[in-house]
Amino acid sequence: MIDASALTRCRHRVHLDAAFPEQLAAAPEDPGVRQRQDAAAAKRDEVRRTLTEHAPERWVQIDTEQSLRRRAEDTLAACEAGVDRIWGAVLPLDRDAGRRARCEILLRDEDRGGYIPVIVVNHKVTDPGRGAVTSGMFEWKPQEDVARKPRSQVRDQMRVAQVYRMLERHGLASPALVAGAIGYGSDVIYVHDLTTILDDYDERFADRLAVARGESATVPSRIGECRSCPWWPGCEEQLTQTHDVSLVATGSRADMLRDAGCHTIDDLAAWDREPLEDWPHGAFEDAVVTAKAWLAGAPLVRRFPEIRVTRADVEVDVDMESYQEHGAYLWGTLLNVDGVSAYRPFVSWDPVPTQDEARSFAEFWTWLMAEREAAALSGRTFAAYCYSRSAEDKWLLDSARRFAGTPGIPTEAEIREFIDSPQWVDIYQAISDQFICPGGKGLKKIAPVAGFRWRDADAGGEASMSWYREAVGYDGEPDLTQRERLLQYNEDDVIATKVLREWMSDRAENEIPLASDL
Repeated sequence: MIDASALTRCRHRVHLDAAFPEQLAAAPEDPGVRQRQDAAAAKRDEVRRTLTEHAPERWVQIDTEQSLRRRAEDTLAACEAGVDRIWGAVLPLDRDAGRRARCEILLRDEDRGGYIPVIVVNHKVTDPGRGAVTSGMFEWKPQEDVARKPRSQVRDQMRVAQVYRMLERHGLASPALVAGAIGYGSDVIYVHDLTTILDDYDERFADRLAVARGESATVPSRIGECRSCPWWPGCEEQLTQTHDVSLVATGSRADMLRDAGCHTIDDLAAWDREPLEDWPHGAFEDAVVTAKAWLAGAPLVRRFPEIRVTRADVEVDVDMESYQEHGAYLWGTLLNVDGVSAYRPFVSWDPVPTQDEARSFAEFWTWLMAEREAAALSGRTFAAYCYSRSAEDKWLLDSARRFAGTPGIPTEAEIREFIDSPQWVDIYQAISDQFICPGGKGLKKIAPVAGFRWRDADAGGEASMSWYREAVGYDGEPDLTQRERLLQYNEDDVIATKVLREWMSDRAENEIPLASDL
């Protein structure tokens, strides 16, 4: 039996999950996965309350304290009774087809009969734009949305398609061939057109079912999913022993290389043919150098003899911490002047989203611009640094839009003037432009090459989400020790960017080999 999550999962993982269930059950839980599951559960409960309290007489809620079998029986009984709306639906196991599924909401199709599946997810299902079809939260009336465009979420598509096929099995599927998803924001239901999804679903399902039943062979290959997979240690050992090319060219790039007869890192390092056409994610030549670096054990490789990085008389390192899409609760800064550094956080400990976020952001922006102006007035150069600016840029602009008109909040134009200026420096981009990075370009990967270590061995984005929940008391009383932990983690992040640019200025040319030397 497989659920819809298997349809977007690594094929080899599907095989291992099915073949070794006892080992899977005993595997340690990934804290990042658990955190996302907890956040998703909280999201579902929030939506449940909103919907059922609006019109309680229209809803039947399936008791989650019961066994799955009893919940499935109650779901079918509610459908047969023609209930308008069902929350917490569980469909009976389809043992013949090998399917299982749950669905947050089943909506009765008043015009055509049958039920429309609607899932609740903790991510965005649309983006600003136009062309999406949406319905209101309380009445099913799909229409084109002039303010939203679809955001592709294959996992959502596979999930609603699986529920639809199972409803179909019981004669309960709406002939409208639509489904819905309530995502982050919880203000509309995004409408999926199943006519464009079901063929892909059927093909994926047949493939993964064959894998789970041992009818289709699989082999490990490194992809993005490996980071949180319980089977990765074993797969990594196997791939390392064989020098599998996916260790240096992940995902679709490894598939392209294998199609060209290149199966190992050694094969790629010895490449003497024309570069592959349509090579994704960078230059093909970089992949060859990465393979050589992996074989040589070099963590970084210089592209050029001379390394350059923007420096200034007054330097400010910036690192923002956010909680999912709810808000940016911390803007950490490190001011560096005349060889002296001082860390200063601008933080709100009210659970985001909160108006207090505007206060902390306004204080951060006012301080940053004051330092910028003071440097200019004194004839000194100024630069502010971050690592991988996309998140900081997003929350700078988003904060200006959300809190427009609040005292101290800059306009969007003021934000754009700053982030488009040469004074806003992305150290990640400086690394990407001048180094080839076999082990990845994340700050936690690169800063140790320059000699920096985080004080907290568990420091990382996933862990910080759990720390934040405890720090603000999402699940109980606020834990002040976790607040200190978050501030220390943030301080280490800004120090790491400072260490990196100083290393690039002073030592990198002597410590890192040139690509042409490999």
